[in-house]
Amino acid sequence: MKKTLIAAATVAGLATGAHAEEKNLVTIVTSPEPQTQLMSMVLTMQAVQQGATTRVLLCGPGGDIALKDAPASVTAPQPPKGMSPQGLMSKIMEAGATVEVCAIYLPGKGVGPEALLDGVGVAKPPEMAGAMLADDTIIWSF
Repeated sequence: MKKTLIAAATVAGLATGAHAEEKNLVTIVTSPEPQTQLMSMVLTMQAVQQGATTRVLLCGPGGDIALKDAPASVTAPQPPKGMSPQGLMSKIMEAGATVEVCAIYLPGKGVGPEALLDGVGVAKPPEMAGAMLADDTIIWSF
């Protein structure tokens, strides 16, 4: 509960640009909905641009965003700016964010790391858990 309250308060701080450079953000995307996936990337990009150190964890259907041979739902342009979840995720990585799929995503798909876009990694559970548990981390889940 404490983490949730802290997250709510710090999201407000990120939205106003207040001390974002001191924030660590973990964005978790599990939604199969392209609009939700894209909005998760829009908000994450805003946090990156405001100075937050950012990690993106893609699990389940959210992991499809990281595939070289991705479904059309994650690559199709969406209004109003014609951006796709995968396209904006790539820009987030270029801006310095770390993007990883869940450790069980690739085995569950029956593929290896070569199926991922360049620059996308596979999360190591101990490291990701540590990042999520850190007192200065905000967690956004979509």
